[in-house]
Amino acid sequence: MSNVPAVTDATFDTEVLKSEVPVLVDFWAEWCAPCRQMAPIIDEIAGSHGSKMKFVKLDTDTNPAVAQRYGIVSIPTFNVYVGGELVKSVVGGRPKKALVEELDEFLS
Repeated sequence: MSNVPAVTDATFDTEVLKSEVPVLVDFWAEWCAPCRQMAPIIDEIAGSHGSKMKFVKLDTDTNPAVAQRYGIVSIPTFNVYVGGELVKSVVGGRPKKALVEELDEFLS
């Protein structure tokens, strides 16, 4: 079971945009093999860095409004939001080390 909670179109603004800490949103879908490969990596990073950054996932099939609002056309996409603003976007799968390096400014 994932340690990363799900957000929806209805909860996105409250859980992500109004968060007091940076938030990584994992845009994914059940049918997406690279998304499923990244899920345990996101779980691991959330487990070790969850005190500095919030980690959530959004299923783009069941929650298309947020994905459309942010122009998500390829998954997995990992967006980082700070103070209600999109500040970083990482598209595609990555090894854990590479993703942690991409997120370093928010995790340190």
